[in-house]
Amino acid sequence: MLAGMARLLVVKATAGADAPERCNQAFNVASTAAAAGVGVSLWLTGESTWFALPGRAATFRLAHAAPLPDLLELLLEAGRVTACTQCAARREITPADVIPGIRIAGAAVFVEEIMSDGAQALVY
Repeated sequence: MLAGMARLLVVKATAGADAPERCNQAFNVASTAAAAGVGVSLWLTGESTWFALPGRAATFRLAHAAPLPDLLELLLEAGRVTACTQCAARREITPADVIPGIRIAGAAVFVEEIMSDGAQALVY
């Protein structure tokens, strides 16, 4: 059904350690899609924005879940990871602070991605 069709899965993570199961779902779905060869763009918003910082994913704990640093590494290699501009600013996170490969971008870029042909957006 999807053969020959360019697809992009845009996943927006809105939770971090404050809602670990919801956070993990976003990372898990995004990384599973990326591992399957689907184009993936993961957006870190709200409390998940903290995971744009080096070492922060290693502090995340959820029983029976893949380690967040592993999922993030896969997404950085096989997809795209973006931290929300306003969410980063509220946390005083700058482009110089984030893990190499993570960009900071705003709503206009998010809308452009989700409105592109073949895109599917999920929000967790």
